[in-house]
Amino acid sequence: MNQSACQRLPVVILISGRGSNMKAIVEAAEHDGLPVEVRAVISNRADAAGLKYAREAGIDTLALDAADYPDRETYDRAMMGLIDRFEPGLVVLAGYMRILSPAFVHHYEGRLLNIHPSLLPEFRGLDTHRRALEAGVDEHGASVHFVTEELDGGPVIARVRVPVKAGDDADSLAARVLEQEHRLYPQVLRWFAEGRLDWHDGQATLDGGPLQRPLDITAD
Repeated sequence: MNQSACQRLPVVILISGRGSNMKAIVEAAEHDGLPVEVRAVISNRADAAGLKYAREAGIDTLALDAADYPDRETYDRAMMGLIDRFEPGLVVLAGYMRILSPAFVHHYEGRLLNIHPSLLPEFRGLDTHRRALEAGVDEHGASVHFVTEELDGGPVIARVRVPVKAGDDADSLAARVLEQEHRLYPQVLRWFAEGRLDWHDGQATLDGGPLQRPLDITAD
């Protein structure tokens, strides 16, 4: 999806909590020339702290409570209806803590990104920082990937590596990884918005060629 230099890619961001990666994207769009237009921030929780920030930034916000729907598929159909009102070129998962239905994933195939707090394919799922420490790894990090039906299993686009320090606990490691997530996610969105990053037949492509392995972004 090629974007001209003056055109901003319309984006919808999904969150479940404080939305710190959403905030990083909004700030990059406002101050760092990230060529995206965040048209809406939508949450599965009306009390998600990130909604307040988005409203104060002048962004449309919506919340959809899963308790109002009989199953995941029905909920996701309603969520798709909300998202599509904003005609996004990209849907960004930024701490959205729901497993997506196959219909949702297929509807946004090739324009649905997620950030995960590990060096995928290691430590898919939850509690990644604790699990990394228990495994005794020397480095940890975060990954941005295209979303497929496989949980945290879509093609990985880029990763940022963070050293594990002596004395780290899950909280201290999480804080350092999160700081780097705020650099990694806007960078990947920039590639997509500029037409450098794309999706063809289940394969991530960069600059017109298959992305054979994830790109490594150097941590600050």
